[in-house]
Order: sequence, then C-alpha cells, then structure tokens
Amino acid sequence: MIGQEDPSKTERATEKRRTKQREEGNVAKGDEITKVMVLLSGVLILRAMIGFYSEQFTEIYRWTFLEAINFTVDKPMAYTLFSWGLKKMALLVVPFMLVIAFVSFLTMRLQVGSLWTTKPLKPKFGKLFNIMRGVKKIMLSPDALIKLAKSILQAMAVAIAPYIVIRQELPNLLPLFHANVHGIIVFILSVGYKMVCYALIPMFIIAIVDLWYQRWNYEEQIKMTKDEIKDERKQMEGDPRIKQKQRQKMMEMMASRMFQDIPKADVVITNPTHYAVALQYDRIKAPAPLVLAKGVNKVAERIKEVARENSIPIEENRPLAQALYKQVEIGETIPEEMFQAVAAILAKLEKFKHRQ
Repeated sequence: MIGQEDPSKTERATEKRRTKQREEGNVAKGDEITKVMVLLSGVLILRAMIGFYSEQFTEIYRWTFLEAINFTVDKPMAYTLFSWGLKKMALLVVPFMLVIAFVSFLTMRLQVGSLWTTKPLKPKFGKLFNIMRGVKKIMLSPDALIKLAKSILQAMAVAIAPYIVIRQELPNLLPLFHANVHGIIVFILSVGYKMVCYALIPMFIIAIVDLWYQRWNYEEQIKMTKDEIKDERKQMEGDPRIKQKQRQKMMEMMASRMFQDIPKADVVITNPTHYAVALQYDRIKAPAPLVLAKGVNKVAERIKEVARENSIPIEENRPLAQALYKQVEIGETIPEEMFQAVAAILAKLEKFKHRQ
C-alpha cells in the first residue's frame, strides 16, 4: 500500500519499532532487483562456461550416436549408464545453480543484512475469514496497480529487445545460407545473448526504481504517531507512577536504615523544630564527625524521638542544623568550615570532656 492510511502517523519510526518489525520479518526489500541480478548472473555464467558446455554436450551426443548403439544393456551396464548420466547432469547443472543461489543470497543479504526468522511463514488463519476484503485489497489497492505497471514495463522490455536486435541483425541473416552448422549456432547464441542484455537494461532500471519505492513505502508504513512514541518512551524509561513507587520504597529502606544507625550517634543537632541531624564522632572510623541521619519536619521529629529513647543528647543550633542538612549527605563527614561549631557542641558532652 502506498504510504500509510493513518494521517496521524507523521513521526519516523523509532529504533525499537524498527527492531520489532525486523524480528517479525517485515523489512524493506526489492524483489525485482533480485530477479534481475539472478538473470544477469545466469547469462554471465552461461557465457563464461559456453566452452565447457560445448565439450560436455559434444561428448554426450558423440557417445549416444556412435557408441551407445552397440551396447548390450544389462543390469551392470544400466547402473554404469545411470552413474555416468548423473555425473554429466551434475557437471552441467550444479555449477550454474550454485552461482545463481549465491547471487540470490548475496543480493538479499545486501538489502536486509543478517536476518533469519520463520514468522512470515506462519499461517495467519484470521485472513481466511475475510476473503472478500483480501480480494478487494489485492485487486484495487495501489500496490496492485504498481505491480501491474511493473509487469507491463518488464513485458515491454522483453518484447522490444528482440525486435531491436533482430532489426539490427537483418543484414547478417542472408549470409547464413552459406554458413555451416557451427556458424549458424554461433550466430544464434550471440544474437540471443544480445537480446537478453538489451532486455536486462530496462529491467535493471525498473528494479532500481522499485527498490527505492519499496524502501520509501516501508518507511511510510512503519511511521508512528506522537502518542505511540510517548508510550514507547514511557515503556523504555519506566512508568512514572512505578518509578515513584520504587523511589518511595527506596526512601523507606534508606529511612529504616538511617533510624537503625541513630542509636550510634553522639549528638542530634536541631533548629529546633524543622531540622534534625544526628552526628557521630569516632576517630577510628573517620577523621571528622560523621552524619548518620538527617531529616525535616516529621522525619526530624522521629529522629529526636529515637534520640530520646536512646539517651542521646539533643542540642539546638539553628544555623548549624540547617547548614548540615543542606550541605552534608548521610554517610559523609562534615566540611572543614563546620569543625569549630561542631567541636564546641561536642566539647560540652560528658563523653568528650576528658578528650578536651
């Protein structure tokens, strides 16, 4: 189908959409370019191996008309003849078929890259129940008209090429009355080769145009709406509600761990109502006081409750509490500019008086 039916699909497909389409076997490829390359390779391999084919057919005909007529066919001879014939057929057909298969594979590989999937081969039974719609789509769709146009152009190329070549070779037909069998065969083969080459030129042009069209049409078909892109981005980045729940759960775990560490604190500094920061000073663990817990409002109240339950001193110092909360994260030591203020508070505590 030319383009896409939904006019709201204006955005280029994302990499995820392309990958999904590729996994399902939906890729941009031109069938005409594969046909032309196979025909071209077939013609070239025939021309390159014409001497070999001539030798093989000469040997077969010579043996058939000169030697085989005198043979008595029995079981051993039948087996020998069968093996000989099979070998000759393999020599004639296998190289040609291998080249054709390789060119076909290489052409398709260059178009779609490395891809192996059996999904396009799976039967889709849903389409069987809507036969009329399928027939209408095949007969009246723009794709069907384009395929018809391609077929007509290719038929014209195949029909016009012999006419042009024969018209050019008309002066060379009369001398064939005086030529031998070998000369006539050479003339026929050369003219046939010329006809094929003349036909392949317009077919190759049609194939290139078809490949460009298939790629353009594929890009149009896989286009997405803005909502689809947003939904895909949400799936990749995660649903905000789920992320919020995960963040909330993580904060709860951090808070639980933080409250478990509060009994290890030496002092809790408050402002006194909104902020609370629990500090621990142990020169073995850290060279400076360490922030074990901090919080505002309800969390601050909970920190002070845990401190009272564990007989931890609570000291009020508004600027210091606010500075510690804003500048120092949990598990970090306090900065140097706060040493003096914190040291003054610790010096008043019974635990540190002997250190003073």
